[in-house]
Amino acid sequence: MIYKKCLAVALICLGTYVAKAQQQPHYTQYIMNPFIINPAVAGIENYWDVKASHRHQWAGLNGSPVTTYLTVHGPLRKSDYPQASPTGFDIEGENPRGRAYWKEWEAPASHPGVGLTILNDKTGPLNRFSFSGTYAHHIGLAPRTSLSAGISVGMQSITLDAGKLQLQDPNDPVIAGSSALLNRWKPDVSAGLWLYSADYFIGASAQNIIPMNLGFDDGKVVGDSVYRGKLIPHLFFTTGYRLWLTDDLTLLPSVMVKFITAAPVGFDINAKVQFRDRVWAGASYRLNDGVAGMLGININSTFNIGYSYDYTSSSLNTVSKGSHEIVIGFLLGNKFGDLCPRNVW
Repeated sequence: MIYKKCLAVALICLGTYVAKAQQQPHYTQYIMNPFIINPAVAGIENYWDVKASHRHQWAGLNGSPVTTYLTVHGPLRKSDYPQASPTGFDIEGENPRGRAYWKEWEAPASHPGVGLTILNDKTGPLNRFSFSGTYAHHIGLAPRTSLSAGISVGMQSITLDAGKLQLQDPNDPVIAGSSALLNRWKPDVSAGLWLYSADYFIGASAQNIIPMNLGFDDGKVVGDSVYRGKLIPHLFFTTGYRLWLTDDLTLLPSVMVKFITAAPVGFDINAKVQFRDRVWAGASYRLNDGVAGMLGININSTFNIGYSYDYTSSSLNTVSKGSHEIVIGFLLGNKFGDLCPRNVW
């Protein structure tokens, strides 16, 4: 019985947040890179979008989650845009991408997109490394509305560092005495839909579509299923709308609802204010978890950067110094010269 309890603790640690049984990482700046949670976004712009991110959650807590990822996605067939456009310049006077521009905005032509995601997420003695390739197809439903569907397929490696475990029974017959890295490879499949226009977006996606058993005991643990680890699906629903405060200032309120088996429903409320296409600031509230502040700048048509800080309002705030997340973006082949994405904003 003792070794069952010890193994159960190790498997529960697989979740980013033990109490909520989450196995996929938290992100605060998914509004800056929705591709990280929805494969249908792949190829949505007319250039290759590269994002690199590093997140340290609950800094100050021993063994707290640390997540690093790299995403790359772009269209397989690019539109024949000119080398530059007035909307690519940050000039004095009237905003070239103000309300008048968006009234004339048209949805991109139907096209395919592809992407790549490489992610590493470490929590205590557990480490999850994954890589996946993505295919998406964008279809014009109306002159100002498009729908895309995407699927990501890859592999994920879940590793348990047995040498870092402190067990009640030093003679545990399953794990104790082992200083090795116990590793399991599993498929990693995700899918999503993304409906978008000049004024709104609606997304639905699922990660870990295929539920799978996960254990490091080589079949030695038997009995109640509470002692057996599992990879479970994570469902995400997102939506947002663009509001014009002035011709230079826009407000983007958005929400995300997250469903995970055997866990409370997750709910995020976000608000992002952007001045022209140059700088933006945002705030986020995560139900029963905390609040976050975000700040970003589009330095030029090739490079942008965003930073967020999360304050934990749960009982973890007695030991946590908050969460830090940075996202660096590169826009490759952006011949139109846009400082800011057209279709993800």
